[in-house]
Amino acid sequence: MRIGMILDKTFPPDPRVENEAIELIKAGHNVYLFCLSYTNETKKETLHQIKIRRYHSNTLEYKLSALAYTFPFYSRLMHQKIAHFLKVNQIEVIHIHDMRIAGAVFLANKRPKLPTVLDLHDNMPEVLKFYPHLQKFPGKQLISLRRWKEKEEAFINQATKVITVSQEFVDDVIERTNIATTKIVLVPNTVRQSFYKDAVINKAISQKYQDNFVLLYLGDTHLRRGLLTAIKAVKKLSVSIKNIKLVIVGSNTTDAVLKAEVKKLGVANFVDFEGWKDVQLFPSYIQASAICISPLHRNKQHDVAYANKLFQYMSFARPLLVSDATAQKKLIQKVEAGLVHKAQDVNDFIEKTLLLYNDEKLRENFGVNGKQFIETEFSWEQTSKNLVHLYDNLTD
Repeated sequence: MRIGMILDKTFPPDPRVENEAIELIKAGHNVYLFCLSYTNETKKETLHQIKIRRYHSNTLEYKLSALAYTFPFYSRLMHQKIAHFLKVNQIEVIHIHDMRIAGAVFLANKRPKLPTVLDLHDNMPEVLKFYPHLQKFPGKQLISLRRWKEKEEAFINQATKVITVSQEFVDDVIERTNIATTKIVLVPNTVRQSFYKDAVINKAISQKYQDNFVLLYLGDTHLRRGLLTAIKAVKKLSVSIKNIKLVIVGSNTTDAVLKAEVKKLGVANFVDFEGWKDVQLFPSYIQASAICISPLHRNKQHDVAYANKLFQYMSFARPLLVSDATAQKKLIQKVEAGLVHKAQDVNDFIEKTLLLYNDEKLRENFGVNGKQFIETEFSWEQTSKNLVHLYDNLTD
């Protein structure tokens, strides 16, 4: 089958898109990837047998994408490029990565009427609430989250099949749209076995933290990810854990707020901002850690999504400390891979951290449980079977 994946970003990198494409190619399909370019990159390229087709875009189109469901300009501009992509590559089925570009895809697909798979990486109407341009004029006045929600539900009904990233997200979609349970498939973001089996440990990172009790955070550091809770907790934790170090590997435009809090509390010696690092260095940071954290705030997006970092942490047998955002709480408690604290509750975060610090055996047991879960149930090699099965039965 000639699968046309549609991505409204540059590529690479995008681990989910790459993982899905590779798995479908291994299953015997041909995968063509529509993506965007803002430079003079090669228009055609093959990477891991993915046939990449780049279409030139510009700053105006990028800005219009936020208004995709306020004004029709973005969809009209994009649908011409997508229609060309579908025709010249003789695409037989369309795989839409997230809903921002879905309107343009359905517009381009009016005539060929190809089967469509809508892959919802995120609950975009909820995620948009936290975008800085929606907090101020003119974005706040121009971008209707209600309209995005209506469009998302319309696209879910219009698609041939729908993919989401957690069971909670699956349940939410079914409840809101009343689609048949057979129409929606769970394909969570998990780690490839090569992430932990083929990892090369960076000695400099290991040595840097060999004398510290490290609390590690990997990934996007937006304030909704809860790092202010961890930073505030470090102030008190440093009294009991003299060698504590909160290591933050990632970045966001809101980092200035986090750094200001560190300065205000006088805990600069206990917090390291490492910035964004290549994913190849993630195993080194995880191995250097004692506890890995995901202190997400509670909201509709976080309650139905798993952060990929959870599986990266578990693959190296590290105990987790996570907030009670529904999806991750259920997962960690089911696997018995760590402890759960109340979101944005500094004292509870401190209490749970000290419980783990004072009980090495507990940390070890949680780590073993998590690693076993990854190796037997939740590696990409296991969870991607749902994706392959979907395509094997798409035309039934």
